[in-house]
Amino acid sequence: MTKDFFKRYAISTLGLIVVALGVGVSIKSNLGIAPLSCIPTVLSLKFTNISVGTFTWFFNLSFIVIQACILGKKTRWDLLVQVLPIFIFGYLVDGAIWLFDSLNAPATDYMVQILLSLAAVVLTAIGIRLEVIGRGWMLSVDSTINLITRTTGANFSYIKVGTDVLVVVITAVLALIFFGLLTGNGSTVVIREGTLIQAILTGFCMKLTDPLVDAIFLPRKKG
Repeated sequence: MTKDFFKRYAISTLGLIVVALGVGVSIKSNLGIAPLSCIPTVLSLKFTNISVGTFTWFFNLSFIVIQACILGKKTRWDLLVQVLPIFIFGYLVDGAIWLFDSLNAPATDYMVQILLSLAAVVLTAIGIRLEVIGRGWMLSVDSTINLITRTTGANFSYIKVGTDVLVVVITAVLALIFFGLLTGNGSTVVIREGTLIQAILTGFCMKLTDPLVDAIFLPRKKG
């Protein structure tokens, strides 16, 4: 029992790390921020004394509220368990940004930018699946999508695509209000082709990566 507990949370933690690395790679691509970090990034550009990781924490916290609204009277106290992983993830995001900032300058070759954006898609897809199968902690965004999936019977990847696109649209509105631009503040580009690539392709990529992740991390059925 204890072994299974630690295994589940180890897999879930690995998922958080992989998703955070996906955010870092998307920033390194210089072709648009990962949808998961679009709103936190544009808010951090406006309120410069607050880090992207901190806004990421508040962003994910809002999804716990959404879950409570969906569950209504069935709301469980175990929703509070999601607070710890999003707090950890906020630090992981800041760490990933620091790590990639300490490396070479952001990519400028367009093909390299596209490849990095696609790499971010794969990392995010793998990380989310690790969270799901780990059944330990999961980012509240992904928990919300998972709840909607269970409640409606809809496909997880399709709900993921819809959520990412909605987040990008909200980011564009905020950027327009804050800076008069749809893409960012003029010096830091939050939304570009890479953002749309990640918003549209991550959910569909999961259809390809999920079976591979499951084959590695899920126990095989005997007989």
